[in-house]
Amino acid sequence: MGALHEGHVSLVTAAAAACDRVAATIFVNPLQFGEASDLVNYPRTLESDLSMLEAAGCDLVFTPSIEEIYPGFPAPVPTSVTVSGAAEGLEGAGRPGHFDGVATVVTLLFSLTGSAKAFFGEKDFQQVAVVRQVVRDLGLPIEVVACPTLRDADGLALSSRNRRLTPEGRRAAGALHAALVAGAEAIQAGSEPAASAAVMEERLASEPMATVSYAEVVDPISLQRTKQRVPGASLRLLVAAEIGGVRLIDNLGAEIPATEGSPD
Repeated sequence: MGALHEGHVSLVTAAAAACDRVAATIFVNPLQFGEASDLVNYPRTLESDLSMLEAAGCDLVFTPSIEEIYPGFPAPVPTSVTVSGAAEGLEGAGRPGHFDGVATVVTLLFSLTGSAKAFFGEKDFQQVAVVRQVVRDLGLPIEVVACPTLRDADGLALSSRNRRLTPEGRRAAGALHAALVAGAEAIQAGSEPAASAAVMEERLASEPMATVSYAEVVDPISLQRTKQRVPGASLRLLVAAEIGGVRLIDNLGAEIPATEGSPD
């Protein structure tokens, strides 16, 4: 949706290494916003975005108007994609209709591109899961490629929202990654998933500027909360918090050791 940073550039770099041609879209999708003011205030930096994409090796950039994508807007969009499953809970619980907006616009864009690889950042892990579900359920000729999250030196995931943080908020925002690391260490030390989630929540809540939205340990495919330790199982740790009025999300992969130690 624009306001690009090095995380977005890394997706173009990955695409250029894997594909003959690279296309990107810049479209501030109104269906993803619950409040009209959020849509109006979303940062738009098209000129610098285009320069970054060109330098990274992008061959084509599609920058449609809202009217091109949704004729008649702001009248209700007559055809849309509704998603359950991976879209439920977490971000979906606090932002009703958000992932339906994501699913609708990516389905439209995928119909324009045809058979292709689509590169998404793992920072928005639930979004990646939703897009994969849409591709699978609708039989779209798309291979979804998830790319690792890029981070600042203190671990904060790169995000367009970071530019809205005050200097104090920016320092406090490192608590999200610290909470994830603490949760992953708890998993490795033998904690049950629920206990690991509690460790993350406690670590995040210890930051005075943070208002915790959630701290969860889930299955990386279904995004359902994981309740038991299964040796060798992959997990995804997810956190969300508001820092000085700016809502941030982050996640980290973890794995339960394949061979669990026996109690003494």
